[in-house]
Amino acid sequence: MNKRIVVIGAGESGVGSAILAKKNGADVFVSDFGKVKEKYKQKLNKQNILWEEEKHTRELILNADEIIKSPGIPEKVEIVKSAIEQGIPVISEIEYAGRYTNAFKICITGSNGKTTTAMLAYHILKNAGLNVGLAGNVGKSFAQQVAQENFEYYVIELSSFQLDGMYDFKADVAVLMNITPDHLDRYDGMQAYINSKFRIIQNQTENDYFIYCTDDEVIMNEVPSKDIIAKQLPFSLKQEFEDGAFKKEETLIIKYKSNELTMSIHDLALKGQHNMYNSMAAGIASQVVKIRKEDIRESLSNFHGVEHRLEPVLKVHGIEFINDSKATNVNSTWYALESVSNNLIWIAGGIDKGNDYSILEDLVRKKVKAIICLGKDNSKIHKAFGDIVETIIDVESATEAVKAAYYLARKGDSVLLSPACASFDLFDNYEDRGNQFKQAVRDL
Repeated sequence: MNKRIVVIGAGESGVGSAILAKKNGADVFVSDFGKVKEKYKQKLNKQNILWEEEKHTRELILNADEIIKSPGIPEKVEIVKSAIEQGIPVISEIEYAGRYTNAFKICITGSNGKTTTAMLAYHILKNAGLNVGLAGNVGKSFAQQVAQENFEYYVIELSSFQLDGMYDFKADVAVLMNITPDHLDRYDGMQAYINSKFRIIQNQTENDYFIYCTDDEVIMNEVPSKDIIAKQLPFSLKQEFEDGAFKKEETLIIKYKSNELTMSIHDLALKGQHNMYNSMAAGIASQVVKIRKEDIRESLSNFHGVEHRLEPVLKVHGIEFINDSKATNVNSTWYALESVSNNLIWIAGGIDKGNDYSILEDLVRKKVKAIICLGKDNSKIHKAFGDIVETIIDVESATEAVKAAYYLARKGDSVLLSPACASFDLFDNYEDRGNQFKQAVRDL
């Protein structure tokens, strides 16, 4: 009898999983408690996959042999809890798709920088001529690519939610950028979140690689207690290694198996301290898969950055507008505030994930002239910065935010959208928020 696979959540991840399950001959059903986007309805219909929206029909879900859950859906959702109680395995798309590919997998996680690092690693591998796909939290669904493409390599960006649903999956190269407080609304304390991130090294063997930042205190507190079998390749701006990546004066050095790549930090396409970490991690992962030094150097110097991540939009009457909508936590916003040298009008707010804004105080005091709160409940931002910043105003749309910022800014100032919060109160996702911001700037 065909295995019954139920997919909960009909977004990129869920629909990709359904397509792969159908290809594997499973009896597939997709259920979404919200509305399903038109493009995903068309994909499911084309494959003759049954689906429902705006409800979860228990008898059609709880007869599953296995449930693939989209990462955005918490385990505390009623239907998921019922499935777990009944002993139905609930897994992630990554776990499911990983069973059906023998491709070499470079997997990247961290609280910040993982998208940039994943796209940078993909850029290096692709430019070097490898047959590579980009998947996970970025790019197209991993499961759909496994179903329809024939890649020999994957660069996969993994969120903690995706890692939570992974059990037998193994990364050939695991990259851990950093761990800072994030998603604490979904985790029972910081340790649970740390454990989630460290799942990236589970099932690794001595033939695999673990690349991590030794400048990150949380990672370094955790590493000694972990039974790490994989080859360790650290990276740092503060210390040097026999094998690993580091900075020496103005030079970036990546060493692996007596193969040494050096390049001036001034030749890196991505500027700022956090981007040096991203370049190191992507560079050393590329060394592991034997990319030529010239190719790595060239790609690190010509990469164009990531949309919605410190993305320059336009200059209007000498005022620079920057889209950093991807900054959905406080640490991402810290990097953004740190990297902009002008006086700032800062657009922030959205759904707060248990944020502690205190680490931003010094930067806000030094650089921020006014804060524009773009969210339904901005009380925490007012409380955190009310004594530091004279002008804090509330708006409910990207257009209002941009108009207010333009009015408050002067020639030579920058307007930075870097919300430090999730977007779901007013927008579909951070991309929608960033696109609406960019459109509003163009409309000035």
